[in-house]
Amino acid sequence: MIDNSKFSKASSPYLYGQRQQRTTAVKICIAANLSDTFMVMVHGKKRDTITYAGSSISNDGGETLVSAGKRFELGFFTPEQSSAYRSYVGIWYYRSNPRIVVWVANRDRPLLDDGAVLAVTDDGNLKILNKSGGPFWSTDLKSTSKPGYRLAKLLDSGNLVFGDSNTLLTTILWQSFAHPTDTFLSGMKISGNLQLTSWKSQVDPKVGNFTFQLDEERDQFVISDGYIKHWTSGDSSDFFSSERMPDGIAYFLSNFTRNVPPTKSKFNKTPSTTNTTLSRSYFSNSRIRLDVEGQLQYWIFDVTTNWSLQWLGPGDKCSVLNACGNFGSCNLYNRLACRCLPGFKPNSQENWRNGDFSGGCIRSAAACGKNGTFLRLKNMRVGQIDTSFVVEDEKKCREGCLDKCQCQAYSFVKEKVNMRRDRQPGNNTCLIWMDDLKDLQEEYSYEGPDLFVRVPIADIESKAKSCEPCGINVIPYPLSTGSDCGDPMYFSFYCDNSTGKLSFRTHNGTYNVTTINQDTRTFVIQEKDVDDCNASTRGQIRKFNTSFPFKMNASKRWCDTVAGNFISNVSSQGLVEMDIGWAPPPEPVCSSSSDCDDWPNSTCNVTGNGTARCLCNSNFWWDGMALNCVHVFDGQAGGYSRKKKPLSLIVGVTIASVIVLSSIFLYICIFMRKKAQRRESQQNTERNAALLYGTEKRTLHFEIPTLSFKGSMENPKPFQKGTDTGLAYNPIFGRAKDISLISICPSQRLSMVKEEQEDISPPVWSQAQVVGHV
Repeated sequence: MIDNSKFSKASSPYLYGQRQQRTTAVKICIAANLSDTFMVMVHGKKRDTITYAGSSISNDGGETLVSAGKRFELGFFTPEQSSAYRSYVGIWYYRSNPRIVVWVANRDRPLLDDGAVLAVTDDGNLKILNKSGGPFWSTDLKSTSKPGYRLAKLLDSGNLVFGDSNTLLTTILWQSFAHPTDTFLSGMKISGNLQLTSWKSQVDPKVGNFTFQLDEERDQFVISDGYIKHWTSGDSSDFFSSERMPDGIAYFLSNFTRNVPPTKSKFNKTPSTTNTTLSRSYFSNSRIRLDVEGQLQYWIFDVTTNWSLQWLGPGDKCSVLNACGNFGSCNLYNRLACRCLPGFKPNSQENWRNGDFSGGCIRSAAACGKNGTFLRLKNMRVGQIDTSFVVEDEKKCREGCLDKCQCQAYSFVKEKVNMRRDRQPGNNTCLIWMDDLKDLQEEYSYEGPDLFVRVPIADIESKAKSCEPCGINVIPYPLSTGSDCGDPMYFSFYCDNSTGKLSFRTHNGTYNVTTINQDTRTFVIQEKDVDDCNASTRGQIRKFNTSFPFKMNASKRWCDTVAGNFISNVSSQGLVEMDIGWAPPPEPVCSSSSDCDDWPNSTCNVTGNGTARCLCNSNFWWDGMALNCVHVFDGQAGGYSRKKKPLSLIVGVTIASVIVLSSIFLYICIFMRKKAQRRESQQNTERNAALLYGTEKRTLHFEIPTLSFKGSMENPKPFQKGTDTGLAYNPIFGRAKDISLISICPSQRLSMVKEEQEDISPPVWSQAQVVGHV
């Protein structure tokens, strides 16, 4: 048996310490239960303090602290809808349902079993101990004060304060407001190292990906995703800045230390705060939360509507910092939010197709020197300027940008326009962007000065008679926005120059154009599809009628609608985006021969319907895909399509092919016939020679000598050494003969036989032999 007496203090201090911790935990639990019972019986109300000797709370019986005014509650809890048992100590709004948690102590170390307590320990700290006495969280104070004087108290502000009981009102040793989690309450102040940190998920309070803090150098609030800036509260400029935070919220976050003019303290959906001086009491029922998606949310409690969301940032997909990357423009109202500026292309086509726009866009070609011009964009938001200087007029500002190849864009601000809230420029100001353009957003709500982006001339003036760009949309020929550009057949577009928005007009309505793709000859329009996002009507779409030269290719519903400053997914009204294609155009319309100067190999002539067009000259035909006249024998000219050829060319090629094939076939037939005739003639000649030879043999009455095998065996030399294969030695005739040629070439047999006969010496015939053969 084990002698437990051997485990003394000296021999096992660790085990002794563990035993002491368990003993202390048990004592604390017993004292807490007795104290709670006594407090409820005597006072009939919840307590708001924890002391060393008096009380603690545990996660066994659902004990909590409640602030004096019953505004906040502290205790052990498990996150709503959590699939696993994990216990935390937190603070939430009293009797909130569902529970609205504003602070968590042990967010990174959850308790996995019962028996834990929150108590003041012997070392004078407030700690969370599990049932074995192990610490899971602590205030980590290094103080020599006796634990009997320590007190933890939950205030009506939601702040948990801890210190000595006799000096707690004047000296707070530790407070939860100095160690926030994801929620900001009235009385806190975001400054220095104080920051909010999002939960990892809706059911896990562990430290998440996003943080919110004040950038004191730039005097702006920042949400970061790791080391990457996700959103900023804006700067002092009215134009070309990121989404601004309402001044009232900035006032709230500064713990009411900022000077905010009454007229600037406005909140969305809060008419009562308009033109009124804000006070601390106004924010007593307010909170700011950084959610798991990186959104900063401002909530207000109203007795009639409960908690309501008043503002959030970023408020939409375009408010995320540089949402579409460098030179990428974001449009809140398009299903596909990002697209490259004219003259630019995605830095990574694959990432762009997969919806990752962070890589942005790069220039398709250099725009420096005489090759460059400027694309005028209205109602645009863009990142911070790099430099500015005073100029006389816009021409000087434009020239100043053109003179520097590094200049990416400029903007001209007239003297009467406010650049800042607190001052006006003394003269006209030229704003210059030298670095890549960031934070571009179309249809920005604030009407600021125009932005001029440097692009290659060829990218916005691709063809004669092309219409001028409308905002960020390049209008390719033959699409037309007026009688002086494009083709009259395609005059179905309207450009609002004051906003830069492009519309498509039909007999049954006007639709917003979101994108134009010149390569595929398609554009996308939007239509409100009322109630199409309801399950009962989904799949039905009002028939959209188009007429030549336009044709609807496909439609796609978008059930997200714009509500206020952010995207809402709960609206029953959706948007339908329709893909429209256009047919290749005929020859360009003209009024004089000079109109055809931009269309080589064409002349202005009247067509059959009375319209004058630049018709192609002889030996040329119009290619509606390449938009030029192409030589009929030049298959590669102008990138011309082989799919559409003139009928005369097709007929001519077909006839020529038939003639060539017929000639080849006839030649083969004649050649084979002549070859057969030659073969037949050779065979007849050989038969005649054989008959002649037989006749001569009968007439001479002699026999052909036969070989003697005996003689051959005595002199076995059928083939001489060094001779070629097929040359045999004839012991009778005395010379080698090419027997293989005799067998292979029948046409030569007769001549060879004659040569053989001439070389044979006449044999000596006996009389008996001759007489015997008569």
